[in-house]
Amino acid sequence: MTARLKTWLDGIARAEERMSALPPYRQYGRLTRATGLVMEAVGLKLPIGTLCIVERDSDEGVQRVESEVVGFSGDVLYLMPLENVEGVLPGARVYAHGGDTKGKLLPLGPELLGRVLDASARPLDGLPAPGSSERGPLFTAPFNPLQRDPIKTVLDVGVRAINGLLTVGRGQRMGLFAGSGVGKSVLLGMMARFTKADVIVVGLIGERGREVKDFIENILGKEGLKRSVVIAAPADVSPILRMQGAVYATRIAEDFRDRGLDVLLIMDSLTRYAMAQREIALAIGEPPATKGYPPSVFAKLPALVERAGNGTQGGGSITAFYTVLTEGDDQQDPIADSARAILDGHVVLSRRLAESGHYPAIDIEASISRAMTELIEPGHYKKVQRFKQMLSAYQRNRDLISVGAYAAGSDPLLDQAIVQYPKMQDFLCQGIHESSEYEASYNALSTLFPE
Repeated sequence: MTARLKTWLDGIARAEERMSALPPYRQYGRLTRATGLVMEAVGLKLPIGTLCIVERDSDEGVQRVESEVVGFSGDVLYLMPLENVEGVLPGARVYAHGGDTKGKLLPLGPELLGRVLDASARPLDGLPAPGSSERGPLFTAPFNPLQRDPIKTVLDVGVRAINGLLTVGRGQRMGLFAGSGVGKSVLLGMMARFTKADVIVVGLIGERGREVKDFIENILGKEGLKRSVVIAAPADVSPILRMQGAVYATRIAEDFRDRGLDVLLIMDSLTRYAMAQREIALAIGEPPATKGYPPSVFAKLPALVERAGNGTQGGGSITAFYTVLTEGDDQQDPIADSARAILDGHVVLSRRLAESGHYPAIDIEASISRAMTELIEPGHYKKVQRFKQMLSAYQRNRDLISVGAYAAGSDPLLDQAIVQYPKMQDFLCQGIHESSEYEASYNALSTLFPE
């Protein structure tokens, strides 16, 4: 066999290998541009959200890079890669993944309990892939607000300051607002261990990869993990996967709620979800609006949050806690401001309290539970008001008291606040591994302010 003939036959073999890798319908396009986070392809007509494959050459032969359609302009599709694109060449072949253009179907159901998965349901815990026979789309139809069961049952979260002063109801959606390093994750872990819920769904979105293992081993623990599903999409993955991780965690919680179970959904953090959407929107040319955030970010937030809450009457519920990172401890940060408007209450963590060794570092004066008045008795509410009035009076006059400039008898409320302040501090402080049930929290508050 001549060298020329051998070269020709080898070329045919390589071409056949490439063609065999194509889906049956052989619809494919070509990559025309790759800039920053976005690649552009022509020759395909696919809906937004479709998973695509981009071929790349390497020493090991032709490999595949998963990408998702995030937009289009005329006949040009905008693709966002889900993994490293090193080795992708101009004109690379692009085709739909498996011919599925109707959206992603990911595993759901009780088989996910005790598992740690990534945003695409691939196992991170070293165990086999979930064997669930049930699969569903990421997105569901909006819930009819008139069919929701109202928030009418107290949820015991095991944290004295929240149970007693910021009472949360089953099906409520709360935000934990704080800067970095103030103890949001630790407080979430306490609630994950102590909250009375059938199922816990944890979404670790855009945070440090080290925190994933730490949260599972040191905060959830083996017993907590048995009734939990953890979806992890750390900071070093594609923004598409970070967003998908938050949506997938919410979808799993919806599935358990529809089975009649009470679900605790923990999302850490809502801000990283918004930042991922900002990366995608800016990459495909959407103009920035508020502090660099495009308008689509403020449309995505309520669309995600509104999926949590109570189901129909007599059904299950999703009680959700979302952490919100306030950059520079700025409570007027656009994401924090938007989240405050769409959530059913907010717990603000104070850096000043954290630095003084006060844990959990909850700023009671700046925090609120909007459903609280419908959940507790009038006598309980009066005690909460009294607590906040005395704490506020003490904090306003703290400097005068510290330097001895306040004359006792000038303000009866402040006189009582000075006497009660050490006891109020003891009430607000709680150890990481210490649980305080709702009844015990109320009794402790009643001891401070008897009838």
